[in-house]
Amino acid sequence: MIGVPRAPKSNPQENAAEWLELLERAGRAIRHGQAAEAGKVSGKEFSLVDARTFWEAYLRSAQLLWSHPEAVTDYFQQLWTGWAAAWNSALTGSHGKSAPRDKRFRDERWETEPVSRGLRDSYLALEKATDTFLSALPEESKDTLRVKFYTRQFLSAAAPSNFLMLNPAAREKFIETGGGSLLAGFRNFVEDLERGDGRLDLNTDDRSAFKVGVNLATTPGKVIYQNALMQLIQYEPMTEEVRKRPFLFVPHWINKFYIQDLRPDNSVVRWLVERGHTVFLISWVNPTKEHAGMSFEDYMKLGPLAALDAIREATGEKRCDIQGFCIGGILVMATLAYLKAKRDKRIATATTIATLVDFTDVGEIGVFVDRDRVEMLRSHLKEKGYLENHHLRDMFAMMRENDLVWSFHVMNYLMGDKPPAFDILYWNGDSTRLPAAMLLWYLEKIYIENGLRKPGHLTLDGTPIDITRIDTPFFVLATKEDHIAPWASVYPTARLLKGEVKFVLGESGHVRGVINPPEPHVKYGYWTRDDFPESAGEWLKGAEHHQESWWTEWGRWLDAHETEPRVPARKPGGGKLKPIEDAPGSYVLEK
Repeated sequence: MIGVPRAPKSNPQENAAEWLELLERAGRAIRHGQAAEAGKVSGKEFSLVDARTFWEAYLRSAQLLWSHPEAVTDYFQQLWTGWAAAWNSALTGSHGKSAPRDKRFRDERWETEPVSRGLRDSYLALEKATDTFLSALPEESKDTLRVKFYTRQFLSAAAPSNFLMLNPAAREKFIETGGGSLLAGFRNFVEDLERGDGRLDLNTDDRSAFKVGVNLATTPGKVIYQNALMQLIQYEPMTEEVRKRPFLFVPHWINKFYIQDLRPDNSVVRWLVERGHTVFLISWVNPTKEHAGMSFEDYMKLGPLAALDAIREATGEKRCDIQGFCIGGILVMATLAYLKAKRDKRIATATTIATLVDFTDVGEIGVFVDRDRVEMLRSHLKEKGYLENHHLRDMFAMMRENDLVWSFHVMNYLMGDKPPAFDILYWNGDSTRLPAAMLLWYLEKIYIENGLRKPGHLTLDGTPIDITRIDTPFFVLATKEDHIAPWASVYPTARLLKGEVKFVLGESGHVRGVINPPEPHVKYGYWTRDDFPESAGEWLKGAEHHQESWWTEWGRWLDAHETEPRVPARKPGGGKLKPIEDAPGSYVLEK
């Protein structure tokens, strides 16, 4: 029987030279980062966590909680009872309830070792009691949102699984390797410091396993148009005949476009091409200081509007189907409202994926966005001209801290391992910067003022827009566990639009629920319902569940809206626009 090989033992004395070298490298990386910060003209460095807002939220919430002494008493009583039960069960070996289904404690030693079990269960009792205690705070309060979020961050960081001597798997590996796993973990830590230029850039993927254009974003195509903000890719046909109307993808510009074209077996782009669509896709530029003045309006004019003009030149077709993902979907929605005001009917059908139009409840992103934070950001962007990519990546990681932070802390630093190759996490780490003008307008007008759903509140290129006038057939996808675009806040789209709407709720989250190919094995299903009651919860109660990919439902919907005979396949460069370079283009490769 072939078992899992044990890590080789390491002699700390023999590796003393490497320990010293790593310590020197860590110090050098930190000093380099500090020197870079000190050399900045402005002292206004932006931080995700604002200390003043943080402490004010806790102080105001503490006053509310202490005014209800019965809640404080119940908290300590529940906590003491939970701790007593945890240690009694662990030390006597009694088994009342089944082991908790928590990925942090999936190693069997958390159940079989009495001390580890006691630590686990007493920690989980602390989490449960604290959650119950904080439920006494007002639900609609921004302070409550912040207190619950940051308390969860503290508790997640304090989990016994995150500490070398408390984590039984990490502790055993440390002993087996004679400290070699700790050396490997520190080596990983130093490499993350160096990559982040003194800021810890936690590695969540095997960055040597993928290369864009080689084993990611490999669907054949050509860049046929480009401007200061985007390149437009036209993909090679894979059928002899194609649908008459071309199809345009409008990705988000927070990350690169290739989430829609990862590998051949999970590429949305390839799947559409194989179904006979002539597919075009926008690849956004990774902004620099030169793009500081680019506005949301510029993204509309130089993005989908410019792409529609180019598609007409390339194919001769006046009408197009369109899809927008996340903030790309917001741009699609705004563009359709703009075209409606202009009586322009170039869009035949539209699809939005994980796209908010109602920002009344944005979920935990609301922890980081308010007018005070926007003013802090404005000061930071005045010098920079753009928001660095790591801020948004860190924010999204904090919203799923156990999956995207602490699991890799354990793997990389405690166990001394390297993350496995995973295409979605590689893409997630390949994030982009955001230009100042666009970001500030977006946060103020769309996030804070909730202007997208208010008729006439927003003006683009001198034209007031109103999404409630959009009568284009619409397919709207939300995902049930989405932590970025909460599905209950995506749902109002179905009630706001004037025309035909198909609303689908997929399983899983913001990315995995979307990249859910129908073959060979469907991972996640979806729900549908034909009517739209007022509340999202009421809609779900009467919705029908389907154990197939939402791609299949979307494909049927697109088929139902194909009203014209098919035409001979169109190759990139066959129209008036000649190829500039091969897909995936050069913009997507900019770091």
